[in-house]
Amino acid sequence: MIGLDTNVLVRYLTQDEPQQAKLATHLIEKVLTPAAPGFVSLVVLMELYWVLSKLYQVTLPEWLETVESLLSGTHFFVEQRDVLRAAAQTCATQKAGFIDALIAQVARASGCTHTASFDKTAIRFAGMTAV
Repeated sequence: MIGLDTNVLVRYLTQDEPQQAKLATHLIEKVLTPAAPGFVSLVVLMELYWVLSKLYQVTLPEWLETVESLLSGTHFFVEQRDVLRAAAQTCATQKAGFIDALIAQVARASGCTHTASFDKTAIRFAGMTAV
């Protein structure tokens, strides 16, 4: 397994810097295999979402398609894939922000009774609880 940094996934998905995009594409499409996948951590996914949404104006529906591609692809081993899938489902059905949904789902999967927050949107849509 090979750990993947956010910038490798950004270059692969956006193809915005030709030389780096070529290297990222080769790594992901030729080097990674089901037997030797690329490891995608939740930290990388959070950073990837931020970069794509803020710098590339990727919409939430586009992001959710990207998440589904990562989850269904055989080239990637996604950390806590069930947690990520639950967060994506929360975003798709409850207007929750991706980061808020992921934070709440990670806490839930870790045995927390709830996630305390001051963020009214996260409380309303991501299942967090007001402090």
